[in-house]
Amino acid sequence: MDMSPEVFELLKDKITDNPHTIAFPHHVGSAVIKPEDQGKNKGIAVKAMQEQSAMQLQQIYKQVELLMQQAKGIQDRVRISESIYNADMSFQPVIGKTYYLYQRKNGENCLSMVAPNEWGSSMPFEAYRATVSLLADRTWNIVDSAEETL
Repeated sequence: MDMSPEVFELLKDKITDNPHTIAFPHHVGSAVIKPEDQGKNKGIAVKAMQEQSAMQLQQIYKQVELLMQQAKGIQDRVRISESIYNADMSFQPVIGKTYYLYQRKNGENCLSMVAPNEWGSSMPFEAYRATVSLLADRTWNIVDSAEETL
């Protein structure tokens, strides 16, 4: 196509030898190029990112709660174990066996192999406190308790 120098000067920034490098359609049959709504795209991306982050934080929160419960359980076992090891004990406890914690009239605790229902009417202790078993890590697990907090 022949152009006058004046027309060429006006259109020189719109003409290229490589039409695939320009950012707009260069002839009638070209694909339609519509500008994207950048704000809308960013808004959708930000919302998706926030939802995903919230979901991941919720999962971490649940994991932390579980870890806190496990830590509290360990602390309780240690506290109970210290209480049992401070009790009178006239035998060597065996791991995995069940024992019974009683309170004497003087307030001291005593660990026994005899269950509360095996004493009959002559139980020599003031009160039954708990049924416990010795775990492999040498801490004690409460199987049953007569008290809410041992």
